[in-house]
Amino acid sequence: MTHGWRGRVGTVLAAWLLAALATAATDDPTRLDASTLATRLAAGEISAVEVTRAHLARIAALDDAGPRLNAVIELNPDAVAIARDLDKHLAARGPKGPLHGVPVILKASIDTGDRMATSAGSLALAEFRAPVDAHLVARLREAGAVIMGKANLSEWANFRSTRSSSGWSSAGGQTRNPHVLDRNPCGSSSGSAVAVAARLTPLAVGTETDGSIVCPAGVNGIVGIKPTVGRISRHGIIPISHSQDTAGPMARTVTDAALLLAAMDGPDPADPATARDPADAAPLLPDPAARRLDGVRIGVNRGYYGAGDHPRVDAVFEQALIALRALGATLVDPVGVEISTESYDAEYQVMLYEFKAGLNAYLAARPVPPDRDSLAELIAWNEAHAARVMPHFGQEIFLEAQAKGGLNEEEYQSALTAGPAKVRADLEAALAEHRLDALISPANGYAWKTDWLAGDRFLVGSSSLAAMSGLPSVTVPAGAVSALPINVAFVGPAFSEGALVRIAYAFEQATGALREPALLPTLEAAGAP
Repeated sequence: MTHGWRGRVGTVLAAWLLAALATAATDDPTRLDASTLATRLAAGEISAVEVTRAHLARIAALDDAGPRLNAVIELNPDAVAIARDLDKHLAARGPKGPLHGVPVILKASIDTGDRMATSAGSLALAEFRAPVDAHLVARLREAGAVIMGKANLSEWANFRSTRSSSGWSSAGGQTRNPHVLDRNPCGSSSGSAVAVAARLTPLAVGTETDGSIVCPAGVNGIVGIKPTVGRISRHGIIPISHSQDTAGPMARTVTDAALLLAAMDGPDPADPATARDPADAAPLLPDPAARRLDGVRIGVNRGYYGAGDHPRVDAVFEQALIALRALGATLVDPVGVEISTESYDAEYQVMLYEFKAGLNAYLAARPVPPDRDSLAELIAWNEAHAARVMPHFGQEIFLEAQAKGGLNEEEYQSALTAGPAKVRADLEAALAEHRLDALISPANGYAWKTDWLAGDRFLVGSSSLAAMSGLPSVTVPAGAVSALPINVAFVGPAFSEGALVRIAYAFEQATGALREPALLPTLEAAGAP
């Protein structure tokens, strides 16, 4: 792990945190949501330096020490200096933007043109510094955010091995679930989700190809938004699949997630997909007074992965449906949108082709070491350093991708039609036929125990509908099984993030299902799932 200056000042910061926790909760900036922080920062009631130092201290106490969550792979050595400059800006000219002084942590696959690495969690790129910010990072800086650090992730965004353990990377080690420490945080945006859940940061950015925002948000019990593909620029993000890749916000409340999404939203000439005009004109931020869902039509997806196999998860889902009916929503139950085995297989083929093409293009455009500037070179480098890079699982996905040809091959074109295009057509048809504003499914099952030998054990999930179609999804806490959070996910038409935020906000306000992580070492054997 790249700790940088963390080890040298961790003791001081931990002591600072302990002193802060002795004060009233309202005086602890880490207990405030991002929207409240932004308001108080803009009013000068609290300084950006104070907010940044409070979160750095909490990272030292909980991430580096204590339960050792291992969510943050690297801290920005300039974070406090950035916050100090923002305090000066406020005094001279007012707030810089809507996120003035608010800390944000980025997944370590997102470029920052500063002293932090863009590693994708791999030792192969642990010393690589991007020359410029990713587009979304530039927008966050313009909005006044303090880019506080990089989050650990499943190495290469869970696209190196079929036997990987989510939240593990050779550069960052294993991220731990803050609710129950021996449980998995899901991935691949593991560190981003854990950092938000444990209040190491009020806001974090994850990325998703299929489930990498939705699953860790759900397993860690926070809000995640997987935007429409093309809403947020992918320029400056280590790619997997341009058909499905997107960055997205992670936060503890729907309002905070929408605030972060709005700051990142915007066209980028370097990513042609962002040139599409959003079809949804609804504002991204929810109206605090809009807490009813009268007239809203929501389809109930009962064809999700794991349906009926885990009664305690199903029970949380049924309670969520009861809450939506009480809010005035009309539920169309069921609405079936099945994804065939053929479509799943086609999706994987699309990913293999696009990963090879996209990663090679990304590496060729950046000053990475010459023995790691292509997928083929990375495979060789991993083999040469296997004891450190592949102690638990291999790189069979890398090998499969390397064996593929170019994007003009017939196999790739056919896979596009049978996978992403078919799922999008089927989902859009179902939404139109039933005049739905959204479709609801459980987002996740309860977190499994981390196992480096057997790999991940997914129990329940529904992310592929939004992922393969490129349509937006908002996941929000709905309940728990024992101490393990369960979320639901709302999926809607292209660029309907504003409408989905409205639904998720009303649901959030009615259910109040957000849980403070208990930092339990394990669950009791009796009755533990």
